[in-house]
Formats: sequence, C-alpha cells, structure tokens
Amino acid sequence: MLFIEYPPCTTCKKAKKWLRDHDLEFTARHIKEQNPAAEELSAWQEKSGLELKKFFNTSGMLYRELGLKDKLPAMSREEQLQLLSSDGMLVKRPILVTEDTVLVGFREKEWEKLLQK
Repeated sequence: MLFIEYPPCTTCKKAKKWLRDHDLEFTARHIKEQNPAAEELSAWQEKSGLELKKFFNTSGMLYRELGLKDKLPAMSREEQLQLLSSDGMLVKRPILVTEDTVLVGFREKEWEKLLQK
C-alpha cells in the first residue's frame, strides 16, 4: 500500500498510527516532497470512485487563497488535475492507495471496513 501524507498533519498521524496498530505494511510518501503527478491523481480518482473535487484539500490555506471554491466548477477535469499536481498542499490527505481501492482522508470506520480481512 502507498500512504500519501503530510507528516505534520494530525489526521495523517492518526491514520499512520492506525495502519501500524493493525500491522498493515505500507510505503509512506511525503506529499510536499513528492507531489502526485496528474496521471497518478487521475488513476487514483478513477479507482476510488469519488468525484475529483473530493481530492482537493478544501480546508487548506492555499485552496482558500486561490478562491477555488468558486473556480473549480468552471474548470475542466484536466485543468483540475493539473492544478492538483502543481502543489501537494492542494491535495486532501492522507491518501491510501491499495491494490483494490483508493481512500482519501481518514475515516476510521471506512478504513476498517475496507482494510480488515
């Protein structure tokens, strides 16, 4: 599994602890140092079944500074992917990429349901 995180993020810390507490192996990737490419984001979005807007960190400062709440609806999918791939701080985190699915954000019940075998 690939765990995309921003290490100072408290939600990412909780998710990482949850993975370790459940003895799940993963590779961690720092979202600021290694921002996901547009192609990765596109593939993850399709695999997740979520709308692309769910991949945006709507509570982030950069999202607000750029006024994306109003701009996103008018942007094409390609424009949104390019924007997401331009700065890791725009991407909601953590993201967990597994063989079967992609989880965006940390909701413990959802993770338990999908990851506990």
